[in-house]
Amino acid sequence: MYFFSPLAALARRVRATATMLALTLAVAGCATAPPPNDAMNLAQYQLQAARDAGAADYAPVDLGFAQDKFQQAQAAMEARKFADAANLAEESGADAELARVKAKLGAARAEMQTKLQENTRLRSEGEQLAARQQQMEQMAPAPSADSSAPPPVGDMPAPSASVLSAPIPATDNPAPATSSGVPGGQP
Repeated sequence: MYFFSPLAALARRVRATATMLALTLAVAGCATAPPPNDAMNLAQYQLQAARDAGAADYAPVDLGFAQDKFQQAQAAMEARKFADAANLAEESGADAELARVKAKLGAARAEMQTKLQENTRLRSEGEQLAARQQQMEQMAPAPSADSSAPPPVGDMPAPSASVLSAPIPATDNPAPATSSGVPGGQP
């Protein structure tokens, strides 16, 4: 004869739950993080972008940090320490990005300095040219009023308003002259 005991059923459930929990923890403890291939590829891309931007010239220290951390990340990958490799790859990418930005800033400053020097040179040349022209004007003789040179040709003056408003005489039918002598006037 079998008697149903609520305590025995509860004990079986607790044992089953504990067994499942222990099994889950054992499996989870053996599992490792997947290799951080994306993080490694991104870090490598950022390193190349920093090199292309001229980080070797303008930010060599930051580029060196990025390269060192990338090498450490590669070593962690080989040792199958994927979590460490992922962290080092992210740090390498951040250092490489910093080096790239500093390189762009350095290149922009160098370009600005070159343009400032060019502007200074052009301004100096302009001032020298203006000084030479002023000397040439002072050395040239002033034209005298009684010289026989023809006057400069300018715009032709406009005709007076009375010439423009006078009617044009017709050649076929001459108008009779008036007492004022103006054709077509009132008698």
